[in-house]
Amino acid sequence: MKSFILLENMIFYAHHGVFHQETVVGNTYIVNLKMGLDLEQASLSDDLSDTISYADVYDYVKEEMMIPSRLLEHVAGRILTRLKKEFKQIESIEVKLSKRNPPIEGQLDCASVVLID
Repeated sequence: MKSFILLENMIFYAHHGVFHQETVVGNTYIVNLKMGLDLEQASLSDDLSDTISYADVYDYVKEEMMIPSRLLEHVAGRILTRLKKEFKQIESIEVKLSKRNPPIEGQLDCASVVLID
């Protein structure tokens, strides 16, 4: 059985960016996760120990989001690495990190990076 846990649209206010003003003022970021793992036992047992705690995943993502970085790629890479380290049962992972209203000329909702492992 192919199975995934999705955590969608986690919103954080953080201080990432190349420009000094971005690191001072901060911005809103959205994190989406797709984690592939075997959920068959959890679907039968109804036991949290047979899956991954969403609350724990959120807490790890939040910790990484609070560490300032210049690049979205760096933050997303830290999130991916941290989750794979903390949860050995993750077989695949996709991290999408979006920055609302990036400092560019033009109208744009978000700039995003997606890392897949």
